Amino acid sequence: MQLLPAREQMAFTLGFHIILVPFGMAFTVLMLIAEYRGIRQGDDVALLLARRWSQVAGVLFAVGAVSGTVLSFELGLLWPGLMGRFGAAYGIPFAVEGLFFFLEAIFVAIYIYGWGRLRGWTHFWSGVPVPLAGIGGTCSVVAANGWMNEPAGVVLRSGQVAAVHPLQVYFNGAFWFEALHMLLAGYMVAGFVVAGVYAVGLLRGRRDRYHRLGLIIPFTVAAAMTPLQILVGDVAAREVFHREPAKFAAIELLPRTGSHVPEVLGGVLVDGQQRYGLPVPAAASLLSGSSPSTVIRGLDAVPVDVRPRDDLVSMVHLSFDVMVGIGFLLLALSLWFAVSWWRRRSSPASRWFLRLTAIAGVLAVIALEAGWVTTEVGRQPWTVVGLLLTRDAVTTAGNPWPLLVGTLALYAAVAYGTVMALRLLRRRWAGHGEPAGEGSVSSVPYGPSRTPERRAPIGGRS
Repeated sequence: MQLLPAREQMAFTLGFHIILVPFGMAFTVLMLIAEYRGIRQGDDVALLLARRWSQVAGVLFAVGAVSGTVLSFELGLLWPGLMGRFGAAYGIPFAVEGLFFFLEAIFVAIYIYGWGRLRGWTHFWSGVPVPLAGIGGTCSVVAANGWMNEPAGVVLRSGQVAAVHPLQVYFNGAFWFEALHMLLAGYMVAGFVVAGVYAVGLLRGRRDRYHRLGLIIPFTVAAAMTPLQILVGDVAAREVFHREPAKFAAIELLPRTGSHVPEVLGGVLVDGQQRYGLPVPAAASLLSGSSPSTVIRGLDAVPVDVRPRDDLVSMVHLSFDVMVGIGFLLLALSLWFAVSWWRRRSSPASRWFLRLTAIAGVLAVIALEAGWVTTEVGRQPWTVVGLLLTRDAVTTAGNPWPLLVGTLALYAAVAYGTVMALRLLRRRWAGHGEPAGEGSVSSVPYGPSRTPERRAPIGGRS
């Protein structure tokens, strides 16, 4: 009775929170790029973007703090088997994440409060710790997840933790490729989502420099990260092939061990057999070990009592396909942008490009969620692979269903409040008017120092 609602609640809250992660570690970088350009080149429009993006970042940081706090309580309430038995090890990355969170909160406050109060470059450098702390916090959470996939750094006696090696726990075997994969995904999500917002504005006829620059800065970052993500994703898949054979068998929808394994596009597992997929002959073996004769262990190599169900295998396989498929679609869009910039030093003017950019952010979020499903569901039925089954980690006390309903209501309220806050910001900005051209120094938080008077505070209030 407890397992289903506990899993559903954890899946929902993680799926909600992970959307906010890219805006802490990557969106703030876009903000700093805009501010750097504004100070260095005397670009008032870039400064206006930076200030407005900082306000959005502040709202999303607050929302992330709420959803992240709920997650921390859930670990203790819903999964006492995990925290009670392995908390001494599993808690280490979260303790580090807490330090990064407080560091990020401090500098977010300084940066936002500093508009209009600090000199240009002082204000810029006060914001640099924000994305660095966001990256550190993200890596810490990924370290905890990687530890569940490849537990390390613990000494067990009679099934209990007798000693812990913190560095081995944190820098476990799955940490490096999972962390890099997540960081690149974060930059893609933030870049494409923000670019999509300004693409919508351009489609509606707002062809001013404010919207063009608002598209170009984030899209350039996302486009640069996309080919790197394809390469890192390939490395990560090979690592999963070597280190997590059961998960890899689910990814490949492979019921039996063998060589010359095809890459199955789509399809599901029904009664232990592949159905409805499109096979690409020997491609899975070739991609895994650079040879068609590479042997891939199938689900038949997993002991029956810990073998994942067919529906979970199908979910992992389809999620992986969605993630990879979207990745290549975004790569094609990035190449279109790169070719246009190389030839004309401008982004494509085609309305089709703008339409695709407008939906690219949604696709990037879907790919992020699909990747998370792949790594989380792909570990089932284990919570800590080889050490703790999910059914043994869940709480046995009380009825989790009311807690699930309450959590859904809380998150619905948080989501509604977030949308309303962002809409209020948008209305306030519209009240000040959208810049039609270069703008003026007086219309932005501060301008590059052109007179001694403008050198002092970050200029007026808006």
